[in-house]
Amino acid sequence: MNFNLSEEQTMIQDSIARFVQDNYNYDQRNAVVALPGGFSTEHWQQFADLGWLSIPFAEEFGGFGGGPVDTMVIMQELGRGLVIEPFLPTVVLFGGLLQAGASDELKNDLIPQIIAGQLQGGFAYLERQSRYSVADVKTCARQDGVDWVLNGEKTVVLNGGAAQKLIVLARSSGEQADENGLSLFLVDSNAPGVETTSYRMTDGREAANVVLDNVTVQALIGGPGEGYALMTPVIEQAMLAVAADAFGAMESLNAQTLEYLKTRKQFGTHIGAFQALQHRMVDMFAACENTKSLLYRAVCAFDAGDADAQRSLLALKVMVGRAGRKIGGEGIQMHGGMGMTEELSVGAYVKRLMIANILFGDADHHQQQFAALVNTPAAA
Repeated sequence: MNFNLSEEQTMIQDSIARFVQDNYNYDQRNAVVALPGGFSTEHWQQFADLGWLSIPFAEEFGGFGGGPVDTMVIMQELGRGLVIEPFLPTVVLFGGLLQAGASDELKNDLIPQIIAGQLQGGFAYLERQSRYSVADVKTCARQDGVDWVLNGEKTVVLNGGAAQKLIVLARSSGEQADENGLSLFLVDSNAPGVETTSYRMTDGREAANVVLDNVTVQALIGGPGEGYALMTPVIEQAMLAVAADAFGAMESLNAQTLEYLKTRKQFGTHIGAFQALQHRMVDMFAACENTKSLLYRAVCAFDAGDADAQRSLLALKVMVGRAGRKIGGEGIQMHGGMGMTEELSVGAYVKRLMIANILFGDADHHQQQFAALVNTPAAA
């Protein structure tokens, strides 16, 4: 596939690559992971100063007006460097939902704050029983005059501990698993009745569980019952972003493994000369290239609004899970005992790929979704 970046996209890519090279070697990354809140506020302000936080937003709000390709370029470089700062939850998810359905007043107030690096956000949609069904929602919203009162619990809220504001998915009508009757509410993280418990995920990034106990809110994102329709395209964009991040991590892990084979000696020669390891390295390269091809196909399909965009996205998510397991497992094995230690970044890349597999549904889940989609008779 011939896929050429524009001049602006190449500049963005080079800018992030330089940042990673100057500020994000493995030791520096470990120091960032250990910071309170799970990321560097100085780095985040750099993101704002360099204009990266503005890229997905419309020009009317001070943004760059970028699309799926621009987000892919950013996430691919962040994945290569194992960057921990919360671009996905704050910009892609929280900011994406604001831009998709918030009132003009909220957009004009909050989006410039995100672009300036002054506002952290999160999207609270998963629950303990949900698994990968985002419509399975017990958190309820009842109307009380002009206000809404929220009760329930949300789990694995990415960036939930640092977020100053959350967009919460709650059921305002209908049965527990109905797609209809879901609404999105803007909640202040410090509001009475909001209790947040933060923790680190396997890859070092922060998430949180959020309990809502009679939390009073007024601001809806979209109208009552419009939550599912609003969040679905935003989640699809987030899935593309996660896949791009995973592809960047795969590329970097491949490169590190190849370099190790060229320098590690055994039996008087570099182990890269052994044909068995060469074959395994080729398999890793093929898995990475397959992911790249599906990523480009899916991004181009969404950018062009193609009818098969969803099918391409499901296939991509399946490939991310399978290729991630292949590349991660081989990367550890070919590094030998060193691959199991914390001294090398190999394990950190593997953990990043593990999380990429399960975010928004793992490979098995999306394989089932893909099969259901392709086997559904076309409408007459």
